[in-house]
Amino acid sequence: MTGLEVIAIDTPNLGDRSYVVGSGSSAIVIDPQRDIDRVEEILDQHGWSASHVLETHFHNDYVSGGLELARRTKAEYVVPKGMEIDFAARQVGDAAELASDIGRLRVIHTPGHTPNHISFALNVGGADVALFTGGSLLFGSVGRPDLLGPELTEPLARSQWRSMRRIGAEITPSAEVYPTHGFGSFCSATATVGNESTVAEQVASNPAFSVAEDTFVEELIAALDEYPAYYAHMGPANQRGAGPIDLSLPMVATAGDIARRIAAGEWVVDLRHRQAFAADHVKGALSFDVHGNAVTYLGWMIDWGTPITLLGADAFEVQTMQRELVRIGIDRPVGYAVGTSADWVSSPAPRSWYRRGTHVDLAQALADDPSLPVLDLRRNTEFDDGYVLGAKHVPLHELRGRIDEVRRWADDTSKHGPVWAYCGSGFRASIGASLLDGLDIPVVHVDDDFSNAETSGLMIVRPPVGQRLGAAYTD
Repeated sequence: MTGLEVIAIDTPNLGDRSYVVGSGSSAIVIDPQRDIDRVEEILDQHGWSASHVLETHFHNDYVSGGLELARRTKAEYVVPKGMEIDFAARQVGDAAELASDIGRLRVIHTPGHTPNHISFALNVGGADVALFTGGSLLFGSVGRPDLLGPELTEPLARSQWRSMRRIGAEITPSAEVYPTHGFGSFCSATATVGNESTVAEQVASNPAFSVAEDTFVEELIAALDEYPAYYAHMGPANQRGAGPIDLSLPMVATAGDIARRIAAGEWVVDLRHRQAFAADHVKGALSFDVHGNAVTYLGWMIDWGTPITLLGADAFEVQTMQRELVRIGIDRPVGYAVGTSADWVSSPAPRSWYRRGTHVDLAQALADDPSLPVLDLRRNTEFDDGYVLGAKHVPLHELRGRIDEVRRWADDTSKHGPVWAYCGSGFRASIGASLLDGLDIPVVHVDDDFSNAETSGLMIVRPPVGQRLGAAYTD
């Protein structure tokens, strides 16, 4: 791509990429996240002026910054044809062309992830040099087809198969592929492979190009697991069009404010490292370690609209989480505080702590007492690949809704000691442990990778291939 520069802007916790493509003094932007200052910085650094801001689809996993970026840069805002929107934009459909100083942009209707999904082929000198595929073609996979409801899942899966065939037939094989999803995003139907590729390489290696339609649809749908509940709010927010964001610090929360908010059922979110939280925290606060994927699971678990107060070791942790939250449409916390638990506690909200352990510790505890209550907080597909013998399975995102069930189960086994909670890495188990601790359910946080479980001496049950056991041990 002589003369062109493609800059990817990664948003790791959401598993997405936005793109700025520049040449000379001009640029186009594809699928920008809500915090557009990252885009503006790139434009300023390169002396580029954005002529177009392009959306491949109305995103289900984040609120777009496209409308506000187009307003600020005076670029043309281009969105898929056929969507009901509450703002002015150019709507384009199949075979439309956009003229720009960096090359000719051809629109290809690639339904599957959404019905109106489009991809953009950038053509220079008569050949496609780049294909921006959004949530259609991903590296080694495709975008999931089930986000708009079960009645559309199979039709969209079939559309996705046909879209892949069209890409393989119509796009220059050497064109670089630039997907928006697929770097850990729940918008990906299955795990993706690699960080760069061409159309030819995907045609040769991506299963979407090598299997028959019925097989593709059956396997695609069978591989789907649950996705974050906050996705339900993203499409409507993008159709309304999001305005500017405010990342300044909110009001400072006192210890009294924190206690009152916990008592009122608001969320007080402790962003410190999970090890620090386990050792000392305000009882009733929830551990969402900002150094992990806090935003996905907070958005998944919270009742939408619940006020949030952020606690951090410093202002950087708080403002990092503020940036993450605006990306999913949670614009302003009601307050924040920095420091340590000693600064945040009061008599209505005392300090608390719980034990942390490894899988070696869990194995020893089970050797001493095989009836020890063990809680598996991983998702269904993870559980189905193998779990600790006797573990009760409650995916983390279901824990709040099933807390009475878990409490009864814990009470039934209380003579055997605290609940040992584990996940895949220790991150989700920290969230779950903080929730249990705040509800006076004794807990030990297994802060360890599940890959270490078997070598630590734990008995791992592996269901037969294809057998679904995600609901086991839930009674």
